[in-house]
Amino acid sequence: MQVILKENVGNLGRIGDVIKVSDGYARNYLLPNGLVVIASKKNEAEFAHCKRILDKKRQSQKLLSEEMAKKLNEFTCIVKKRVGEKEKLFGSVNTGDISVALKEAGIDIDKKIIQLEAPIKNLGLHTVKVKLESDVVAQLKVSVVKDE
Repeated sequence: MQVILKENVGNLGRIGDVIKVSDGYARNYLLPNGLVVIASKKNEAEFAHCKRILDKKRQSQKLLSEEMAKKLNEFTCIVKKRVGEKEKLFGSVNTGDISVALKEAGIDIDKKIIQLEAPIKNLGLHTVKVKLESDVVAQLKVSVVKDE
């Protein structure tokens, strides 16, 4: 089924893209959630008009993402965790902990875009990827320190 994306959808594409997906995926997920419209002559004509507006929106969103990436590349996030014997963490540092620490520092980042290969289980400085856009990825420094 040919559909037109109304919003950015994970690995499918960006707003305004015309893509082909399976009928079940479109009927059961994409259409009920309002993420797409069925590609027809009428809908394509409407989207052609809106595409110019969407392109401007994409450009401004990308500029904002690039500015945020610069800010995150220079920023060091400090996460305080309790430690036990031999400086071993109780638990681990995950994306939720990093997101909360960033919010406390005044940077609002959703934990879903923070990409950890594995939870952080030791003290020290770690580098974490933050995928702001499909082509804009920031390298955030996360410093895990002992909570007094």
